[in-house]
Amino acid sequence: MDFAFENSFHDSMEGFYAPAEAAKPSAPELLLFNHALAERLGIDVAGATDDQLARVFSGAEILEGAEPLALAYAGHQFGHFSPQLGDGRALLLGEIVAPDGARFDVQLKGSGPTAFSRNGDGKAAIGPVLREFLVSEAMAAMGVPTTRALAAVATGDRVQRERAHPGAVLTRIASSHIRVGTFQFFAAHFGAEHVAQLSDYSIRRHFPDLADAANPHLALLDRVIGLQCELVSHWLGVGFIHGVMNTDNVAISGETIDYGPCAFMDRFAVNTVFSSIDANGRYAYGRQPQIMHWNMARFAEALLPAIHRVSPEDVEAAKAIVDAVPGRFRASWHAKVRGKLGLSGEGADDGELIDSLFDELETHAVDFTSFFRALAMLLRGDGAMLESLLPSADAMAPWIAAWWERIEHDSMGPVEHADAMDAVNPLYIPRNHLVEEALEAAEAGDLAPWLKLLGVVRNPYEVRPGLERFTLPAPADAGPYKTFCGT
Repeated sequence: MDFAFENSFHDSMEGFYAPAEAAKPSAPELLLFNHALAERLGIDVAGATDDQLARVFSGAEILEGAEPLALAYAGHQFGHFSPQLGDGRALLLGEIVAPDGARFDVQLKGSGPTAFSRNGDGKAAIGPVLREFLVSEAMAAMGVPTTRALAAVATGDRVQRERAHPGAVLTRIASSHIRVGTFQFFAAHFGAEHVAQLSDYSIRRHFPDLADAANPHLALLDRVIGLQCELVSHWLGVGFIHGVMNTDNVAISGETIDYGPCAFMDRFAVNTVFSSIDANGRYAYGRQPQIMHWNMARFAEALLPAIHRVSPEDVEAAKAIVDAVPGRFRASWHAKVRGKLGLSGEGADDGELIDSLFDELETHAVDFTSFFRALAMLLRGDGAMLESLLPSADAMAPWIAAWWERIEHDSMGPVEHADAMDAVNPLYIPRNHLVEEALEAAEAGDLAPWLKLLGVVRNPYEVRPGLERFTLPAPADAGPYKTFCGT
């Protein structure tokens, strides 16, 4: 089994992490290995048995060249600053370089306590592990920037939460695990020199084209903001609610990270919240752009010592970049929705058309995912699916007429528009009730429903006979859906 680790963070960033070791699981058993991802990463597991994979990806054995460590970071959690968080239940084994030259972290989640565990057990239960595997694979299939899951391994141990659960370890792959909270930690505790060192490393690793900027730290702020605007527009476009957008859960790479109490919206409501710990709706679906803006302001604050060291005048430039976030996000969001609506160009009234659409979806409690596929069917001359989603045949008639008129001004024909829409609007997402069914079965020892759902969401756009139940929202009598952190 060849990983060929090249551990740049370990080798060049001493003082930004703590050495760590994995707890030894009693009976590791491989639940699933992501062979397609391994191939993309250039990881050679030819000849490795499931038992060997289970031992490596549970932490029972540490591969040659790995330098296990836990990263230090802080974070604003629900608006309140925690000066020290860090990897309390995760272990960064090391870094690998893929065949295309891209560098990735290999991290174990749920592998036991570290110096940052704050009296926690550092373990993970099987439910959160399989949820992250499933949802991150679905996000990747939909083209949403995300961390990925390489392996899931049952540990043979029990993990105590509100009750005892089977334990498991997830192997997470990320461009890196540098977060806004990483910058906050070193800004709060050490100041400009450490912030500049972290910024310089981040630029070398993620954005080498910024190294020659007049103020690279200012350029880093601008780049990360652009990535976050794009990421959150992706989330909104597929009805995804992260659930816990704390600054320690914001990766500067622009990847979705930390799938805790996340979920997907069925019937559209802008204030939808699923997280059991988000009592005030801070991270509701429609608030995610505002929270992203707030998080980027905190990132700017953490970077300011480094920005100021290069040029004091650039502090005002940093403020201007942060102030421009709402406009940048709106441009990204409108581009995303135009794609979902099959609009190939930009129209003067698109903003009004888009805003009124979401008012209509809320008024009629329309299933968000199915609606855009139904519009494409309407373009093909079949309105049955759309009618089934609406309380009456004319419920959205004025908006549909305005959209149709806009379509007619584009250069493509109706079928071409429909095909373009189906290429970006998923038919299959991890519907919440199906996720819960699959996880409940997995905890009871039956992985078949979870594996079936995983196979469905890995191919989200292509209609496949026999999978109709995977397109349906939860039954109306299902009751409110709640998700939990699982930590």
